[in-house]
Amino acid sequence: MFTVFSTKKVFLTCGKLHISLRVLSGIHHTALYDFHVEHGGKMVNFGGCILPLQYTDQSINLSHLHTRRYGSIFDVSHMLQTYVHGKDAMSCIESICTADIKGMAPGTGSLTVFTNNNGGILDDLIISKINNECLYIVSNAATKSQNMEIIQEAQNRFKSNGKSVDAEFLTSKDQSLIAIQGPKAVTTLDKLIPKTKTLDQLFFMQTAVLEVAGIKDCRITRCGYTGEDGVEISVPSCYVQHLTEALLNENENIKMAGLGARDSLRLESGLCLYGADITPQTTPVEAGLTWLIARRRRSEADFPGANRILAQLQKGTKDVTHRRIGFTMLGEKKAPPARTGVQIYNQNKCVGYVTSGCLSPSLGKNIAMGYIFEKFCNADILVQFKIRNSFFEAITARMPFVKSQYYLKPKK
Repeated sequence: MFTVFSTKKVFLTCGKLHISLRVLSGIHHTALYDFHVEHGGKMVNFGGCILPLQYTDQSINLSHLHTRRYGSIFDVSHMLQTYVHGKDAMSCIESICTADIKGMAPGTGSLTVFTNNNGGILDDLIISKINNECLYIVSNAATKSQNMEIIQEAQNRFKSNGKSVDAEFLTSKDQSLIAIQGPKAVTTLDKLIPKTKTLDQLFFMQTAVLEVAGIKDCRITRCGYTGEDGVEISVPSCYVQHLTEALLNENENIKMAGLGARDSLRLESGLCLYGADITPQTTPVEAGLTWLIARRRRSEADFPGANRILAQLQKGTKDVTHRRIGFTMLGEKKAPPARTGVQIYNQNKCVGYVTSGCLSPSLGKNIAMGYIFEKFCNADILVQFKIRNSFFEAITARMPFVKSQYYLKPKK
């Protein structure tokens, strides 16, 4: 739970809509806070932001399964949204990440990472290229202050050399972000878009600005954190409740979901949680994210930590001692889920550790991901998890555990 030191209400007016925000000392609320509470949200402090863990109408497991079967809406306004403008914007942001932004087509995006000088991951984020002089970035809430500093320092460095680049950090007071995920997500959203437009040609990791439910200039990006088809919608905070209610009213099978279902959905999909599965001590190679190191960037070797990361990409390097892999536990009915920090054993020797684990609602068995000595990184190797001084068997597994349903652009 959390402690409130002082409270006051601030009213924002946007058109004919009125919403209330609570301003709390040391605690941040999204623009949907009152809406969550009124709809039975069980609110928790998530890194200084108050968000729903779940809703009273569904358990976390049922909410998870509902997302896979129909669709759910998640409030992700705690994440940092940033626009970077200027003719040198691409070069500036490429100097702090591993993506080939210059090689991306306008309107497309890419998952990438900020790295430190030792090749460790400072954050994973999505960068969308609006055009050659504008980028849209969505990064994690837990690293918000750090990421603002990273981008600001890069901007200042470029400006000091006479370059043109300006970063615009959006606050959740002004701009919100919701994600609608699941098989019915896009068809539901499509009904709220003018008939002259369609989402059929908006493929995975593409972005566009459209009118939704009468709200102009909503940025829609086809992506998400569940493995399901879906989108994230950036909308002015004064309209976010109207948009959320419009989506819920359009399809009775669309429900609200919270952090609990979001976490189990992403784990089934083999997606990393920053601060657990990837950290500043973890390189993209160790994390199984080598595909985030774009080919051109490997050739130019001009991103932070390039020397170490490129050395790790060479086969046979001794620098890579462990890698991220999935695990499926055996004897599920008796074994508890393996949580963060559980040690992994093979033939009585500790060979790794768990970074995330849960009972998979979709599979009905315990799953986990973690790091293990490289020689054990093949699938179907028997290991043991040490949980509360007892050992439980598991086998290594490829991820994702549940097949992804991304709406991919057909290959020519």
